[in-house]
Amino acid sequence: MAKHQFQTEVGQLLHLMTHSLYSNKEIFIRELVSNASDAIDKLNYLRLTDENLKDKFADWKGEINISFDEADKSLTISDNGIGMNEADLIASIGTIAKSGTKSFVENLTGDAKKDSNLIGQFGVGFYSVFMVASNVDVITKKAGEEQAYKWSSTGTGEFDLTPAIKESNGTVIYIKLKDDEVSEFASKYRIKNIVGKYSNHIAYPIFLNYSEEVTETLSEEDKKAGKESAKTTERKHEKINEATALWMQPKAKLKEQDYNDFYKSISHDSSDPMLTIHTKTEGVNEYTTLFYIPKTAPMDMYRADFQSGVKLYVKRVFITDDEKELLPTYLRFVRGIIDSEDLPLNVSREILQENRILANIKQGSVKKILAEIKKLSKDEEKYAEFVAQYIRPLKEGVYQDFTNKEAILELLRYKSTKTELGKMTSLEAYKERANTEQKAIYYIVGENEKVLRNSPLIESYKKNDIEVLILDDKEIDEIITPAIGAYKEWEFKDITACEPPKVEQTEEEKKEVEEKFQDITKKIKDKLGDAVKDVKVTNRLSESPSCVVKDAADAQMAAMAHMFRAMGQAIPESAPILEINPDHEIVKKLNGCADESTIEDVSWILLDQAKLSEGMEITDTVAFAQRLSRITAKAL
Repeated sequence: MAKHQFQTEVGQLLHLMTHSLYSNKEIFIRELVSNASDAIDKLNYLRLTDENLKDKFADWKGEINISFDEADKSLTISDNGIGMNEADLIASIGTIAKSGTKSFVENLTGDAKKDSNLIGQFGVGFYSVFMVASNVDVITKKAGEEQAYKWSSTGTGEFDLTPAIKESNGTVIYIKLKDDEVSEFASKYRIKNIVGKYSNHIAYPIFLNYSEEVTETLSEEDKKAGKESAKTTERKHEKINEATALWMQPKAKLKEQDYNDFYKSISHDSSDPMLTIHTKTEGVNEYTTLFYIPKTAPMDMYRADFQSGVKLYVKRVFITDDEKELLPTYLRFVRGIIDSEDLPLNVSREILQENRILANIKQGSVKKILAEIKKLSKDEEKYAEFVAQYIRPLKEGVYQDFTNKEAILELLRYKSTKTELGKMTSLEAYKERANTEQKAIYYIVGENEKVLRNSPLIESYKKNDIEVLILDDKEIDEIITPAIGAYKEWEFKDITACEPPKVEQTEEEKKEVEEKFQDITKKIKDKLGDAVKDVKVTNRLSESPSCVVKDAADAQMAAMAHMFRAMGQAIPESAPILEINPDHEIVKKLNGCADESTIEDVSWILLDQAKLSEGMEITDTVAFAQRLSRITAKAL
């Protein structure tokens, strides 16, 4: 017998399972039945495509069997699917390979109550059995191989793995229930209830095997003769699920609860979905899709190794659940099924990526999902929930999916200077509010909504009643927004890199102001040196003494900086342009100042103050504080 240590993350997970306060322990049956269904799916595919298995499994039919022993307080769940060998057992049960489970473990806090709630956000598959089990034995044999193996564990730090004897392929899981509190699961009615609730639409028959005492039915003559009914024990083999592919059933026959239960069985989520999209398409290509959008974003949504949530079937035969190209990556939060009538069963991963039929299915599916999200957007309250979870991947879609760019732009929502805190606007609503002369969508990007709303750069826009979008998710907005270009012929303009709105000032007046402040702007530039690209007087400010802006070339480089950082190349920060407000008291007094040390201190304060107002870092906070102290002392 070989002893193996669990991977550290598995140990953490098992500790949570065995000490969890999680009340919904019954989901372990759903998880194990779902795993059994996946194992049968895989063998069903192989027997149709693998020449070595075709003859041997020609008459094979997949099924799941559940039995229980009330006296022994035990439960057994078995399948005749693909089975596992030694390497599979270590990889599937001894370690965590799926990124979502890793994310789950990374989110553990050590607080049992909080951690147990995480189970509801992410199914934990096989490991959920340790919520109820004191010991688990897994006996399994891989299809096409001779050797079977037995895996055993009490859910602590290690597991045993040893060769075993098993005649047929598949997996048997023996569960010894740990105490009287969970002995209810070794019960006919409890098991039937759980399977009916969570696994009714598993596509393979689930049989419940149990012994039942049967009382003989007597005739009237026997009753009159005083004969007693004989009692015998019969072994029952009862099918307890519908065993039909739910997605192939007519919509009219299905209830919301049916859809929700099926979603939970394929997603391992404990909550109902936010949106269900069931479509049957006929014509050039015939296919059925059943998509769900979860209420809570999947934990691995922002991981490079995210797990695909969509399964591909061909004529009800499972093909893959590991193909990330079934939908574009910006829709990676979608869960569900694609079932094609036209694809060949032996379609390879390489063929999948180039297949015209699948490309058509993908295109049609994307259009349908976006159309249903648009319908959802008509309900502001529900759509606010969607936006809170999925606005970032949708923004990625603008960048990735040129074909559906306009449809995605209609779904985006933004904070703006004309929306209340906590509220957002669509681009269409922005256009409708704009004055007739405006032909651009103005925005400002940063990391802090409050700082952006109070930016000096917005002053002239507010004065001219021009709405500005507040983009406070800098990491993605700085990349995506410049790439949008335009929405319905309205160009996107970054207010830090474009001319301010028109003000009532003639060219002669503008020239006169520039000449009046020519000497001081030159002095400020000299004092600041390479810290600024240029110093100018501006008419964009009304309350603030100064602001910093970028020229168009620098704005473009800032948007590309993330690409260079991803390649390990650093781009030096471009010096900003300092703009000063000629109507502000500080600038007016500075223009008439002869003290060089005061001019230098105030010049740096104007620059650092402008940077702070934009949420930027200043290079020397100590020097800033010292200059401020000197100027304050002179003023007192």
